[in-house]
Amino acid sequence: MDHQNNGDDSRRFDLAERTAKFGEEVIQFLKPIKRNAVTAPLIRQLVRSATSIGANDVEADEAGSKKEFRCRISVCKRETRETQYWLRMLVAAGPEHAESARKHWKEANELVLIFGAIHRRSKDTKS
Repeated sequence: MDHQNNGDDSRRFDLAERTAKFGEEVIQFLKPIKRNAVTAPLIRQLVRSATSIGANDVEADEAGSKKEFRCRISVCKRETRETQYWLRMLVAAGPEHAESARKHWKEANELVLIFGAIHRRSKDTKS
């Protein structure tokens, strides 16, 4: 059920690489942020959700059934939305991080749209 290839090899879209890179970039964004009673739990939640996106994408590619594939893609979308939420909360705790967080929020938004489209298309395919 590989959703990485859109059928045109010249325009191969490696979503697994994109989601892994997103998780790595969020981790790098968070490293210099000072930990305190407010930011520490937000950072933990953000690392979990941002890195879970790629992990669930890999699981979707290894799904044994259409139902499992759709479930994993749905989890990818939910984790991406959760990442956006934690980015927002982190900016509320430290407005000086807004500009950097905005870049990650925008990438997460694109991923939400991608996973939503994959989920919708997977309804129409037979397994």
